[in-house]
Amino acid sequence: MAYGYNIRANGIRNHLIRYEGKGPQMLLIPGITSPAITWGFVAERLAEAFDVHVLDVRGRGLSETGDLDYTLDAMAADAVALAEQMDRPIVLGHSMGARTAIRAVATKPEVFKGAILVDPPVSGPNRRPYPSPWAWYGDSIKMAVKGCSAEDMKAYCPAWTDEQCALRAEWLHTCHWGAIRTAYDGFHTDDIHADVPKLTVPTRLVIAGGAPVIQDEDEAELKALLPSMEVRTVEGAGHMIPWDDLEGFLEAVMDFKA
Repeated sequence: MAYGYNIRANGIRNHLIRYEGKGPQMLLIPGITSPAITWGFVAERLAEAFDVHVLDVRGRGLSETGDLDYTLDAMAADAVALAEQMDRPIVLGHSMGARTAIRAVATKPEVFKGAILVDPPVSGPNRRPYPSPWAWYGDSIKMAVKGCSAEDMKAYCPAWTDEQCALRAEWLHTCHWGAIRTAYDGFHTDDIHADVPKLTVPTRLVIAGGAPVIQDEDEAELKALLPSMEVRTVEGAGHMIPWDDLEGFLEAVMDFKA
């Protein structure tokens, strides 16, 4: 069973979709342009092991939008405030959501039970840039705001199913331009590596083996910063791991214990 609800936390209205499960609570934070509903096909399966709450990150989906702070610190503060109203959830973050989870857990680890970090961008000050160009995000949002079809979205997501492209075409317009631009710029200015040693909860890194986001040297650096961190790789999967290999993604996360 799934249903949406709102929580006022960190001074804004946060919208989440709950996929009820009998396991520990999970706060799932999607990536930069992924409203909560687009993770539904993943959350339905995760609910076999977790009580899943998927967040519409501020400026996306049905959460509060407009003239807000869209920095990493603000998104992390949202996650902390939500966790404080939950039962010490496991936080699972994908891409931008994984960077948000790192900052949130480093800020207040006692409100989280564990962290699953799915292919977080390792760009930052004096590091190589994030591999996806801004135009991929900016141009697709402009198209969605004007109205687009699943076929139009296929040009940006050629490997996705028609249903997945249709859902993205329907919801991408809810991604506030300023929120996305601020987050993308933050990939290159925020230093998440400084936060990694502060992760005192059980932590697992999930790497997209077919994507250039986390390379071998990046994995080694992150392991050196947090030797206790588990690492799982979904071989051959692109950055949007569940879209490429749902079963491989589930195998990498479903047995997480905290």
